[in-house]
Amino acid sequence: MDSQRNILLIALMFVSFMLYLNWNEAMDPTPKGQGVTQQSKYSGDVPASSDSSLPLTQDSVSSKLITLKNDVLTLTVDTQGGDIVRAILNNYNAEFNSKDKYLLLKNTPDHTFIAQSGLIGTNGIDTLNTRADFTVKGTDFELKEGQNELHVPLTLVKDGVTFTKTFILKRNNYAIDVDYTIDNKSQKPITVQMYAQLKQNLLDDGGSLTMPTYRGGVYSADEATYEKYSFDDMRDRDLNLILAKQGWAAMMQHYFLAAWIPNAKGEANLYTRTGKSLGFIGVRYPTTTIEPGQTEQIDASLWIGPKLQDQMEKTALNLNLTVDYGWLWFIASPLHWLLSTIFGFVGNWGLAIIILTFVVRGVMYPLTKAQYTSMAKMRMLQPKLQEMRERIGDDRQRMSQEMMELYKREKVNPLGGCLPLILQMPIFIALYWALMESVELRHAPFVLWIHDLSAPDPYYVLPLLMGASMFLIQKMSPSAVTDPMQQKIMNIMPVMFTVFFLWFPSGLVLYWLVSNIVTLLQQTIIYRSLEKKGLHSRT
Repeated sequence: MDSQRNILLIALMFVSFMLYLNWNEAMDPTPKGQGVTQQSKYSGDVPASSDSSLPLTQDSVSSKLITLKNDVLTLTVDTQGGDIVRAILNNYNAEFNSKDKYLLLKNTPDHTFIAQSGLIGTNGIDTLNTRADFTVKGTDFELKEGQNELHVPLTLVKDGVTFTKTFILKRNNYAIDVDYTIDNKSQKPITVQMYAQLKQNLLDDGGSLTMPTYRGGVYSADEATYEKYSFDDMRDRDLNLILAKQGWAAMMQHYFLAAWIPNAKGEANLYTRTGKSLGFIGVRYPTTTIEPGQTEQIDASLWIGPKLQDQMEKTALNLNLTVDYGWLWFIASPLHWLLSTIFGFVGNWGLAIIILTFVVRGVMYPLTKAQYTSMAKMRMLQPKLQEMRERIGDDRQRMSQEMMELYKREKVNPLGGCLPLILQMPIFIALYWALMESVELRHAPFVLWIHDLSAPDPYYVLPLLMGASMFLIQKMSPSAVTDPMQQKIMNIMPVMFTVFFLWFPSGLVLYWLVSNIVTLLQQTIIYRSLEKKGLHSRT
């Protein structure tokens, strides 16, 4: 197999890969979660407790909003229910060069995405018709210099029972603790049940052909370590799973995530609901009974922030899997680790991509050398193969047998030129996902006009250089292809790739361009070595 046919095969695999990405986003099947059952649709914000199946009303109008802030988050909490209705990520711009910070949670007329929690059940403070109306001393709370934690308690006294909902923010941490402390000073036992859920408009966003992204629900539940549950899935049927050991419920978009991580004593229930163009995914705790004179604490953690693998891995089991590398995660994950390690030394993501490319192609050099050596030997055998075709004619079986004998006698592997190609495509696809899913590359500059490696080159310089380098590789790799149609296809390949790469993230185009440059260098070195051995001819 010569290099021209290799390039044709790469193009076919590449186009198939892009079509697969687009099809996969559009046709993603409902995951086969254990125990998924059809439930009634709840129109309200508070889920039904275990002893009630009636729909519940929407939130009451807010009486007071308060602000909670640490070094990485600015949260707005509604004291009517104690829901987080706004979350700003202090270290991430909304758009490139924007002065506004990224708004992950919001409650606006055009888009709702909020984090809710409450106490339901026989003696719950979130009932069929109202949400808990907490009181709080102050309106603005900020983590001060020298402090590692910020505690903000909201309180409500009802029938001799004091309910305290405390938000705990930590320094340089996107995980928030939400604790309920129930102090029962009444004369009878009370029973409550905590829930924690995310609420968002049912809006699917699959990105583009060259950058397919996912917006919707995701969860982890015991054996189901990571499953997507899209808004379309939520429309089709409600999710109803038992969390016997660990798990979490989340909604995510390209680089960012909000996830409830329960800390239930006993089996919790992971669920989804839909109603009034809204989708809910959350966790319902088992009921808790507090005897008179006793105090009980029920708590959960809430991640609101970017998909930072190291921090998410420390926060909850499998939460780091929301950085979705697809089926080639076992290649993409080490590549991301290596890329991050290199960045730690050079301090520039573009330069880290260049060095990573040299490392990857360097590791593959023995295979590349074997590829070109095999191609050279195959070209040397062309006259003998042509004579064999003229002598044997249309007897394909005999032709195949004699060709295999010739390859064996000359110690030539006809598939030797394919192995580097077979390895190169999975590495390319894995790196595609690694770069696309890395929030670290969002708005990361390289040099000159490349100010955002996660966005396409605004002047198309990198794609054009990539196309030119691909054209040079073709010119350096003459073949015995004589069919006019194949020749036309080969000539148009650099143009097709260039057009595709116009809309690719510039970080990925940079990798492909540098990879082509390395290929040109390796070809030159290998061909000169083969010429000295008499194995290569450019004519």
